Amino acid sequence: MSLDENVVFNPTQQDSSAGQSSQIQDSGGILQPPVNSSLPIIDADQPQKVDTIDSSDTPQTAASQESTGEVPPANPPPISTGIFGGGLFKKIIIGIVVLIVLIFIIFLFLPKGQSNKKVHLVWWGLWEDQAVMQPLISDFQRDHPNITIEYIKQDPKQYQEKLLTRIKNGTGPDIFRFHNTWVPMLSDVLLPLSSDVISPSEFKKDFYPVMQKDLIQNGGIYGIPLGVDSLGLYVNTDILTAAGIQPPQRWEDFVKAASKLTVKDPDTKKIKTAGAAMGTYGNITHAPDILSLLFIQQGVDMKNLAGSVQDETVALKFYTSFAQSDNNVWDSTLDESILSFAQGNLAMYIGFSWDFFRIEALNKDLHFKIYPVPQLVGGNANVASYWVEGVSAKSSSQKEALLFMQFLSKKETAQKFYATIAKTRSFGEIYARRDLASSLKDNKIVYPFISNLENASSSVFASDTNDGQGGVNSLSNTYLGNAVNSIVNDNGSTQTAIDTLNQGISQVFQKYGIH
Repeated sequence: MSLDENVVFNPTQQDSSAGQSSQIQDSGGILQPPVNSSLPIIDADQPQKVDTIDSSDTPQTAASQESTGEVPPANPPPISTGIFGGGLFKKIIIGIVVLIVLIFIIFLFLPKGQSNKKVHLVWWGLWEDQAVMQPLISDFQRDHPNITIEYIKQDPKQYQEKLLTRIKNGTGPDIFRFHNTWVPMLSDVLLPLSSDVISPSEFKKDFYPVMQKDLIQNGGIYGIPLGVDSLGLYVNTDILTAAGIQPPQRWEDFVKAASKLTVKDPDTKKIKTAGAAMGTYGNITHAPDILSLLFIQQGVDMKNLAGSVQDETVALKFYTSFAQSDNNVWDSTLDESILSFAQGNLAMYIGFSWDFFRIEALNKDLHFKIYPVPQLVGGNANVASYWVEGVSAKSSSQKEALLFMQFLSKKETAQKFYATIAKTRSFGEIYARRDLASSLKDNKIVYPFISNLENASSSVFASDTNDGQGGVNSLSNTYLGNAVNSIVNDNGSTQTAIDTLNQGISQVFQKYGIH
């Protein structure tokens, strides 16, 4: 039942009550009528009937009054106002409640200010020195002064094992670098990026398809790559020019060129100048990646080798043929392929972009150029190998680490990263962002590695990842090397080698849940 506030707070009644109260006299207990009052004067000695009371409406009350001589009060008794008291008090309570609700809504929906909490993030990296990473860190810290980032360059040896151990015992980094093939191994310690860092649609627009396949798992994005690499064809221009041979674009031309460019001792038949580094395993730099390239170009499903046995067999036979028979262009007695190329004893070498710096360091006088890797007719595929920045699921500062990941995903960050590195060497890490590929189109050293990244795939057969003896790459590479050696060194059948290889890879995939 609602309260009638007009009754309680009627100004007229308040004034009347005040006037009546002022007429109460202490002497004799006599009520003095107010000025202009409609109430009759009451004789103190004679009880009188009050004329203002309608006896027809309240006969018993009127009679009682006449018999007792009592006068009704000037004002009616106060009406009960419930638990909140009178109307004014109720309004105050309601106002306070409304104010609290409004403050809560404002706090909930207004943009949050920068937190003043001091946060220290540890970032583990590889390859790049502190001086290269510091400009990026400084830019981020300028916009987030409460966050400090400590970059620590790690030793690549046994890096993956150290990373996992430290993260699991609570002493690992907040942010760390990992190889694109490690996602299955790190699934327990990798934090998926929130949509405000980068959405799946943005990631697909900005980064190459191979990265989408590698890093988007069950709708979550598990890292931001700062660079990417693929294979290219290095050629000794002096050797090719002397032989009148153009850099081959197709594998059939590559086979012919390799044979023609190979020089053997006429007496011992030992190779003095090799036409191409293909066929063996132990002394070929990036042998796992080169074999992956052939598998991919031949159409092998790299996540289901057993389902592509025929194509797998064709690719493996082609590879090993370069080191077999009297027409071989390479053998296991030669130096490692990158060293042979740097020394001028190898005409064509297949390697990654970072090999450029090692070759230059080994022989600054060597004349060479880089071209896209040979393709099958109508093909344009390559193998990609790259490193990714991720956030530890065990980090106590995930919010701040994700803010840094958002910074790393920006186009401007990628451009500054490349430019900073390019100040100290011939070129920076190749852009992982596909929207920046065209900016390097005129770079004759870099662009051959970019030209077919749109059609690149990744492979567990990857070199130089330092993932430890039980890592996905090390285990896979061991099975692959055994397959090649069984054919080249032991004269085993390709079919038997393929069967053994696929059985081993199946076990690796089961161990790490790759499918």
